[in-house]
Amino acid sequence: MDVEQFFDQVTTVRMNADRSALDIIDQTLLPGCIKRVELRTKEEIWDAIKKLRVRGAPAIGVSAAYGIALLSSKIPATNFESFYASFVALKDYLASSRPTAVNLFWALNRMDAFVKDKKEESIPKIKEALFEEADRIRDEDIQISLHIGELGFGLLRDLKKDGQEIGILTHCNAGTLATAKYGTATAPMYVALEKGWAPEDMHVYCDETRPLLQGARLTAFELHSAGITTTLQCDNMASILMRSGKVDIVFVGCDRVAKNGDVANKIGTSGVAILAKHYNIPFYVCAPSSTIDLATSTGEQIPLEMRDPDEVCEMWYSQRMAPEGIDVFNPAFDVTDHDLISGIITERGICHPPYEEAFRGLGIK
Repeated sequence: MDVEQFFDQVTTVRMNADRSALDIIDQTLLPGCIKRVELRTKEEIWDAIKKLRVRGAPAIGVSAAYGIALLSSKIPATNFESFYASFVALKDYLASSRPTAVNLFWALNRMDAFVKDKKEESIPKIKEALFEEADRIRDEDIQISLHIGELGFGLLRDLKKDGQEIGILTHCNAGTLATAKYGTATAPMYVALEKGWAPEDMHVYCDETRPLLQGARLTAFELHSAGITTTLQCDNMASILMRSGKVDIVFVGCDRVAKNGDVANKIGTSGVAILAKHYNIPFYVCAPSSTIDLATSTGEQIPLEMRDPDEVCEMWYSQRMAPEGIDVFNPAFDVTDHDLISGIITERGICHPPYEEAFRGLGIK
């Protein structure tokens, strides 16, 4: 399977042909089952985002845009005031599904602003235009991931030595399954394939990523499916791997970037960054500019979602593996301090410290 065939197989989110449903891959079933699910109601869309059937900050944003367009097409209102009131109620409902991923709010707010700009149009025209705006958000996401991939590929190319594979470590899933195409942290690898590198030129080490195992289930699945040499490791094995000299660079994604460059990403990312700093391994965060939240000064202000204890104690086991009645600490995210990060790769360029100044230099507002 070449890389384009692979992308066709794992298209994360799209509208179905007659625009009656949002069509997603149910990522909770991967890798054992590749199943597409059609979402038609607000409850189904909310539940899919909340329960990680669709996940990854950019993919959540695309799903939210298509979701609000789909739900708005069913609003029976004939005047703008009534239509907009129903639109806002739907927007607020979808926004309540995940508190950390800023792309969810970014996409919904963009669709909101788009509706207000169209208030002089007829309701049927507004409904049609919302689908077109959602298409643009998806197309833009593909281009954003591609640009991040090209910049990341430049870093890989600088590390490349004749006859030697490059060791890359990644955490969680910031792959094509987390975006409309390419991914963020995996985009450099996919761009390398498109530019003629052989799959064996790279060796990607995927952290298992407790508690939802998105590195094991999703990243390892997609990279292996694309033909890239892939090794899975448990999260607590990263240190010995780095010490062995097998990791040349770390690429991770993120869900939100604060103004000072602190980054919220899947739980365990900060530990990887600390280890990379210790072993002098470059650590890069791949972040669409839409995830940079200049209204949030530091990572301390980013809300961190807490997950169900059953994800740790029961979800992956035929029998409960921890005693009944114990407390379980299960945050979905942690915050990586900006001084642990070598650079933040956006579609506009690579940002280096001081990050607030770098963001301004790229025109990020």
